[in-house]
Amino acid sequence: MARTTSDIVIGAPPSRIMDVIADFENYPSWATGVRVADVVATSGDRAERVHFVLEAAPIRDQYDLGYTWDGDHSVTWHLVERGSMLTSMDGSYELEPVGDDSTRVTYQLSVDVSIPMLGMLKRKAEKVIIDTALKGLKRHVEGAT
Repeated sequence: MARTTSDIVIGAPPSRIMDVIADFENYPSWATGVRVADVVATSGDRAERVHFVLEAAPIRDQYDLGYTWDGDHSVTWHLVERGSMLTSMDGSYELEPVGDDSTRVTYQLSVDVSIPMLGMLKRKAEKVIIDTALKGLKRHVEGAT
């Protein structure tokens, strides 16, 4: 499955950015389209499984993602309970310190849906999702300083 990738530099250390990424209950306040993000299971102090309700036109769906954390370096996720539209979702955030007070956040995503969609259109949709998420994350992290 091909992945779409993009990155952004955020003016904060990796630990603060990863704390925001791991704070699922606040996703509806900054992650466009996310109406609900309920932690279903945890491992240690971070979520292992999260239930999402998404309303991002044209997709409205409910699904569960499973998460694997590597400290403040990266987090990966995959679809563990399909929704009515989403049939597959794999993604990751990788955090790399840049200088003393910034971090490059790289987001990779691959999504499949139950409706037929040309590969080119699917990649464009993934790119919009990634860019919107990265900008929202940057705004939320830097606004909290």
